[in-house]
Amino acid sequence: MLSINNLTYRIQGRPLFEEASVTLPTGSKTGFVGKNGSGKTTLFHLIQGHIAPDAGSVEVQKKARIGGVAQEAPATQDSVLDMVLSADKERTALLEEAEMATDGNRIAEIHMRLADIDAHTAEARASTILKGLGFEQDRQMAPCSTLSGGWRMRVALAGVLFSQPDLLLLDEPTNYLDIEGTLWLEKYLATYPYTVFMISHDRDLLNKAVDSIIHLEHGKLTYYKGAYDVFEATRRMQMELANKSREKTLDQIAHMQKFVDRFKAKASKAKQAQSRMKRIEKLRPPEAMYDEYSSPFRFEQPKDEQAMPMITLENVAAGYGDTKILSRITNRIDPDDRIALIGVNGNGKSTFAKLLAGDLKPMAGELRRGKKLEVAYFAQHQMDKLRPEQTPLEHMVDLMPRDMESKRRSRLAQMGLSRSRMDTLVKNLSGGERARLLLGLITFGGPGMLILDEPTNHLDIDSRDALVHALNDYNGAVLIISHDRHLVETTCDTIWIATDGTIKEFDDDLDGYQRMLTSSNGARGGGGTSGLSKEDRKREKQEAAQRRQELAPLRKSIKQIEDDLARLKRKRQAIERELGDPATYAGDQQRTIALGVDKAKVEAEIAAGEEKWLEMSTEYEEAMSA
Repeated sequence: MLSINNLTYRIQGRPLFEEASVTLPTGSKTGFVGKNGSGKTTLFHLIQGHIAPDAGSVEVQKKARIGGVAQEAPATQDSVLDMVLSADKERTALLEEAEMATDGNRIAEIHMRLADIDAHTAEARASTILKGLGFEQDRQMAPCSTLSGGWRMRVALAGVLFSQPDLLLLDEPTNYLDIEGTLWLEKYLATYPYTVFMISHDRDLLNKAVDSIIHLEHGKLTYYKGAYDVFEATRRMQMELANKSREKTLDQIAHMQKFVDRFKAKASKAKQAQSRMKRIEKLRPPEAMYDEYSSPFRFEQPKDEQAMPMITLENVAAGYGDTKILSRITNRIDPDDRIALIGVNGNGKSTFAKLLAGDLKPMAGELRRGKKLEVAYFAQHQMDKLRPEQTPLEHMVDLMPRDMESKRRSRLAQMGLSRSRMDTLVKNLSGGERARLLLGLITFGGPGMLILDEPTNHLDIDSRDALVHALNDYNGAVLIISHDRHLVETTCDTIWIATDGTIKEFDDDLDGYQRMLTSSNGARGGGGTSGLSKEDRKREKQEAAQRRQELAPLRKSIKQIEDDLARLKRKRQAIERELGDPATYAGDQQRTIALGVDKAKVEAEIAAGEEKWLEMSTEYEEAMSA
């Protein structure tokens, strides 16, 4: 389907691709991963012919239709459904021609072609896609001009999915979706009949919707068979083997060099020394393989001890103007709470976040906060607080007016900004760099609570992992709104759900929420009814709740094993980084041996933990489905 041969492309002299080659098989579902700014979106522009390579070629199968989401749908008076239908250019052109045609033979040809492309089912197919992406029937008929930019991005995504191109290019398609939309897209892509090439940093999506990975690193493209976890394990193994081979070759060279240095001046050994010198010249140790550096996150710990509870809500209502969005909210937040707020977009998640942050006042009820509570609130609209014509270093002057420049730069480095980016205008920073800067600025004073609304939208996978580590190291309360299930599952232990005009606790995990979505009548993109009476459904819910309660200790044990495995894998990664550093082998040999022993021990613990997790998870799933 797609063949990239010796591709070279530079931007302002900086190489993004250097003699990169890869082939994308027809019908494959391929995830495209790499660091932010490494050139993934640029490759999509090269594939679509928007820009030309400096050298090499990008070849797409002859007559293949390429489809991608270039920008949000325009804010016209056309309905959302009509906008999606218009994305099928052939169908639109045939319908227009059919209205004007007078030749009987041509009219027959048009209707035969319309039948071939299932034109009669077009509205139903477009409506199903829109429903899956969160558009109920009334919103499908509304003008696009009534939608926000994020929802118009969904319309554009729906359009390209409806047109079913032979090569579907998707660039972070879940950034504007909620968990429900992400789950629907995951299933849709897994059964998409043609080739998919998708940039994504969503681990779950890459594990469930693709069957291969293309990795962009150091200007090269490498194809891996399998989903993301398989790619990660395969690449890790390749790195270990390559680095061990390199060490072995370097040891050989060092051994022969010692012989040469010792005997090159002796006539009796000169011939042997010359032979070894020639062998040294021929030996080419493999290049060291290492992960591209990913800057860590670091949040200031709460500066004050927080009251218990930090926030109390009693029958609270919230909204805008005279419009009430949420009501009947009764709950509390304690200093050690880790809460994930989930629910369909438009159900009030961001409204609740603004309420907690103090950006909205309650319309009814009582909201009480601890006297010393400071809340750091991150959301995409908060980016407007950054000053585009100033540098990150200039932003730090307001927070550190009396400190030396070196201290300001040190704090920016803790946010993950390199020295050169500290002096770059904010408007020229990448989305990920702006997110890092904003997170660093709002947490500068050591808040008692973090509210993060879709914090990972512009972060690559390694940066998302760094955010997970920072959140787990932070001692305050955390409330996260995110479609990133990996982030939610590794940082939160409580789920609240926005539904039916209120916020309430959900007595299960994300898997349970997914089961609820897929089994409920009216699940997105679904159809039909369960056929159960109201009493039967009520009894079924009661039985499910009782099972969840009985299985709560088992679920808690599974969660503990998952936390332990995550910790062990972080420890293994740290050991592997140290073993992959050549400087390690120049130091104390006992330290190197100890690292090897520690790694073997950690891997044994991981293997045992994974076996236990599998056993307990199977028991849990069987009990839940009984």
